[in-house]
Amino acid sequence: MTAPSEKLARSLNALHLLQERGVVAIRAADLPRTHRERLVRHGFLQPVMKGWYIAVSPDPSTGDSTVWYASFWSFCAAYLRTRFGARWCLSPEQSLALHAGNRTVPSQLLVRAPKGRNRVTALLHGTALLEVRAALPDAEDVVELDGMRAFSLSAALIACPARYFQQNPVDARTALALVPDASDLLRRLLDGGHSMVAGRLAAAFRGIGRERIANEIVETMRTAGFTVRERDPFDTPAPALSLRWDVSPLVQRIRLMWDAMRGPVLDRFPAPPGRRSDVDAVLEGIEEVYVTDAWHSLSIEGYRVSPALIERVRGGAWNPDRNEEDRAHRDALAARGYWQAYQAVRGSVRRVAEGENPGTVAEEDHRIWYREMFAPSVAAGLARPADLAGYRNTPVYIQRSMHVPPSPPAVRDAMPAFFDLLRDEPEPSVRVVLGHFLFVHVHPYPDGNGRIGRFLMNVMLAAAGWPWAIIPVERRDEYMAALEAASVRREIGPFADFLGGLVDGRPGPGAGG
Repeated sequence: MTAPSEKLARSLNALHLLQERGVVAIRAADLPRTHRERLVRHGFLQPVMKGWYIAVSPDPSTGDSTVWYASFWSFCAAYLRTRFGARWCLSPEQSLALHAGNRTVPSQLLVRAPKGRNRVTALLHGTALLEVRAALPDAEDVVELDGMRAFSLSAALIACPARYFQQNPVDARTALALVPDASDLLRRLLDGGHSMVAGRLAAAFRGIGRERIANEIVETMRTAGFTVRERDPFDTPAPALSLRWDVSPLVQRIRLMWDAMRGPVLDRFPAPPGRRSDVDAVLEGIEEVYVTDAWHSLSIEGYRVSPALIERVRGGAWNPDRNEEDRAHRDALAARGYWQAYQAVRGSVRRVAEGENPGTVAEEDHRIWYREMFAPSVAAGLARPADLAGYRNTPVYIQRSMHVPPSPPAVRDAMPAFFDLLRDEPEPSVRVVLGHFLFVHVHPYPDGNGRIGRFLMNVMLAAAGWPWAIIPVERRDEYMAALEAASVRREIGPFADFLGGLVDGRPGPGAGG
């Protein structure tokens, strides 16, 4: 008789073979029924809809959405290819978001297909797929983006209604900025007789500083006999910057998000007290709160640490090679790494307290914070020395977040632009709030982004004379929800309120302990 563990091992091997082939959306036909039912029973396979599954890892956090959000785009692409072959594409609105580099998981993915069933299919964790029976754009107007069939950039800009520009100004302006010239747009505008759309797009291009394209659209349409009236589709002020077509979508998005979010931050955040002259006293204050800060920051990230462990590790009374329980070993390494990084951050605080530009200091020193944070793990053999070099080279996903961080190549474009914004920003409150938010939004490292984001926030606070701010673990859910609102819905207000409350001592809703 075969032991249960051997049977499960065989089923896991069958699943592993599928994963080696890159299969994310697993059909019932891909696995024998016995394997499939065993894997579902043991928590290694999760049904998404009838006959379709994704691979998951059994975890105490039942209902964790992270795996689903990480699988969403690949799953939907495979499912739609199976259903419709090449006879489908995303809606113009979702197409434009993808062109703009927005990979946020939508609550409802709208898909066009001539054989669509005009119905909503519920997926996991509140997401759904809406397939509508509709004609597809011409073949030349369909492109593939990360496995998804989508409207081309020009076709999507023409097909999107005015309300999309109002509801999604960052994505819409990013997409507009990617257009190198008016040629593709004009051909489609003229063929379709889209005089109203031409006026909308001309005004939109003019609003981002692309006067040449705007003028060419208006003049060419009028020469062809069309009446064109420019009407700005946006109901938000034009950005205080010009956008170039030869810059990556993520860089455009970051610059537009910064520009759009400055105002709400300035409206909500308390005024800075002003840089302090007693630098040594500032550093002493930071040292005094270390144990409390380390306990809260590490606990937010899921480490099991105690003030006693933090004190022991702080004093060097630890042994990374000792034979202790694996989880406790990792917790001790994380605590030691936090202590080493904290010392490096104190050096950064000294620099900004003495008057150096905080954006420049953060750009020069954040890699040092990261290396110190994970040096103990390298010494213990849990990480490779190469892991400390540069930004991440693999995709990452944020636990339970619908926000999908950018690809590794996009990160390398984004980080210099991010630090340019941080360095050039004159308002301390904006550096505090958007510095923290956009750092974790880009998620440049494979691990430790939250801790480094909080370090960066505190360096920005110190530059303006504010004391070190500790985000309490008791308010983790509120903290993460505010970051999610900023990343997914572009609502920075809750995050500005949250950090502002910490700075001026307001407990805020949901405060505890």
